[in-house]
Amino acid sequence: MDPTFTLLVVVIILAIGFDYINGFHDAANSIATIVSTKVLTPFQAVLWAAVFNFAAYFYFTDHKVANTIAKTVVENYITLEVILAGLLAAIAWNLFTWWFGIPSSSSHTLIGGFAGAGMTKAAFLGHNVLVAINFAPIFKVVAFIVLAPVIGMLVSVVISIIILHISKNARPSVAEKWFKRLQLVSSAALSFTHGGNDAQKVMGIIYVAMVAGNVLHTGDSMPEWIPISCYAAIALGTMSGGWKIVKTMGSKITKVTAFEGVAAETAGAITLGMTEHFGIPVSTTHTITGSIVGVGLLKRVSAVRWGVTVSLLWAWVLTIPVSAVLAAIVFSIIHLFFF
Repeated sequence: MDPTFTLLVVVIILAIGFDYINGFHDAANSIATIVSTKVLTPFQAVLWAAVFNFAAYFYFTDHKVANTIAKTVVENYITLEVILAGLLAAIAWNLFTWWFGIPSSSSHTLIGGFAGAGMTKAAFLGHNVLVAINFAPIFKVVAFIVLAPVIGMLVSVVISIIILHISKNARPSVAEKWFKRLQLVSSAALSFTHGGNDAQKVMGIIYVAMVAGNVLHTGDSMPEWIPISCYAAIALGTMSGGWKIVKTMGSKITKVTAFEGVAAETAGAITLGMTEHFGIPVSTTHTITGSIVGVGLLKRVSAVRWGVTVSLLWAWVLTIPVSAVLAAIVFSIIHLFFF
């Protein structure tokens, strides 16, 4: 069998595996509040989220986020070895943060790994490492490390105020019953936009792998099996859950009621829908964390456990550079010993 084709198959399998890991790593984003408020059991919640993760396949057909990811590294420096190293680094960091219950960004670890491997490829060729990177998509990603949680926070505050105004004359018991029903809708919306945003990132990686493997040419249409596989993988991953991260997201940042769950999830869904529209690959984790902080702030500043939030910020800041360094090490090993 052609070694290039074999490597391409390995890369595709790893990419789909990363999407599966992304699903259970990020399951907490969609289900943490709905589980902590006891609207659904953990099993019901992951099944609910998985259905809407996959349902996004039928709506998000423009693949703008996938295109942004595909353009992160300059085409001349994209090889199957580069993609392999980036994926292995991203998988390693995702599993590490999952094991320790740290809600880091699967999106950023994938981007960091891809970019780090591309820069290392340039270094091996004797080129300036920076020429391997397309800075426009990188700047978007880096900017939204800050902007996504801030936007999520502000939107959740506004939505909370609107909901409080609408329901100010309602009896607490009646309002609570309605909020629990509405949480089914808001969590579905968050899972839907989460699927649309996150599944596309691996779609972009598989597409450039097929170009690098000479199966496709730049500009060719994406084969339909790629989005179907990616949406199915992330949905199956979500069904596997991520209970360590659920605990952090659902209770450690701030105590979340059904009302606050509706506000946070709706804010997260709006933010993710907006960024997908503009083709910006943002972190679902960052977005929903900002939204949860927003509903906590509306009660009082002390309602947010800032020690937990600061530790999450460190994970966010470190994810891209750590993933890039891991990818550089992996690429060096692959290049020196196997190719």
